[in-house]
Amino acid sequence: MLTDAELTVLGLVAERPRHGYELDEVVSERGMRDWTALGFSSIYYVLGKLRDRGLVAEVAGERAHPKAKKTFTATEAGRQACAAAAEAAIAELRPVHPPVLVGLANSPAIPPERLAAALAKRAEAVGERLAEVRRAAAAQDHAPPFVRAIFDYSLAQLEAEARWLEGMT
Repeated sequence: MLTDAELTVLGLVAERPRHGYELDEVVSERGMRDWTALGFSSIYYVLGKLRDRGLVAEVAGERAHPKAKKTFTATEAGRQACAAAAEAAIAELRPVHPPVLVGLANSPAIPPERLAAALAKRAEAVGERLAEVRRAAAAQDHAPPFVRAIFDYSLAQLEAEARWLEGMT
């Protein structure tokens, strides 16, 4: 079983050999930080775990980046594990635990005017996030179809929440 962070890193090095700095750049460019807890400081930690499990290996040769210490690629076992975990992540409906649901479950405790203000604040934040993701998606014109699909999914989720919030306010 791979964590979301492990699958994300493994998938990126399965695309092509990469070093930690490049992984961080791709995670940022593709908006992956919004849906996976993968900070720069954890990338090499995750790579080490994947290496210890035989899923990635160091690539000998030149440094692709002056600060890069090591470049990694997926092993055959890593490619197989990546494919299996990605397929399961797509096919299986897994429960998510958004804090907004906990807040809604306890909303009777909130005075009505404050609840309305909280919903309005959330609607504003969703609107801002929608604009950010739309800008980032527009910059992905030449990205592979799977990258576009990630942005399309994120936009659909945000648009659905924006419509829901319109009905709540």
